[in-house]
Amino acid sequence: HVTSCCHTVEILSKQLPAKAISKSDKLKYQKQESIARMSNNVEYSIADQVARFAQAKADGNQRYLDISTVYDGSSLRDKCVLVTGGNRGLGWRIVQELVQQQAKVVVLCRSTNDELEALVGKSNVVSGIDVTDTKGIQDACGGERMANFKFDIVINNAGYFYEACEKILDNTLNFDEQLKQINICGLGPLRVNSALVQSSKLNENAKLVIITSQAGSCEWRSTQNKDEGGDYGHHMSRAACNMAGVLQAEELRSKGYSVILLHPGFNRTEMTAKYKEIWDIEGAVEPAMGAKRVLYEAIKS
Repeated sequence: HVTSCCHTVEILSKQLPAKAISKSDKLKYQKQESIARMSNNVEYSIADQVARFAQAKADGNQRYLDISTVYDGSSLRDKCVLVTGGNRGLGWRIVQELVQQQAKVVVLCRSTNDELEALVGKSNVVSGIDVTDTKGIQDACGGERMANFKFDIVINNAGYFYEACEKILDNTLNFDEQLKQINICGLGPLRVNSALVQSSKLNENAKLVIITSQAGSCEWRSTQNKDEGGDYGHHMSRAACNMAGVLQAEELRSKGYSVILLHPGFNRTEMTAKYKEIWDIEGAVEPAMGAKRVLYEAIKS
């Protein structure tokens, strides 16, 4: 199952007219095009984040603007949920919301802290694990630290966004950082999901959620990175993540597992702070709202 909290990752290829148009006409055209782009009950949304946010406000789209108005997390009660990277940012907010809904939460992370351990219990924090460490992931999932857990939901949240905006013309490409992002964001969820399947740590009909991004859409780069390029590692890592997710969904369907790719929208986290000057105009939300978006889609999928 492939879905998205605010919009699907892909968009069809038809572009706006080349001639100059007013902002209102642009929004009108994009809305009509968005509605027209429907197949198999999937609606493809607007690539321009500013226009998309403006359209949501014009439409009064509460699922987009205030997920709390449609979110009901009560079905998460007593579910066993694994969250990677749950010690800070969006992951931390997901963990807090799960605990609020009385789910049983296990956190897989590189480093822990007193607040996290007090919230979920020290034995439910598996720290010192990096999603780039294949053996470490396999040992954690198949060893004593997770011996008493089988998961209904897995939320692959751990990610990384290199601070610099890489450009060829500025001679600022960093190939080591690109590989690091691909390793964390592209291969990380694959390592975790594979290790859980191999170690029989998933309950029947388990849901494997992968937090990804619209940044992985090749089609949308001609809008969001038009005439600029940049952030090569980030976009390549998310494209790899999306491809791996689709392939996992195909392979694991026979086992009854769902693989769910989610873009939680623009969140005001440390990871996106490099673009904080556009948080407001593009509708970036607090991570507590982003967490509810993720869980809403996980429940509905």
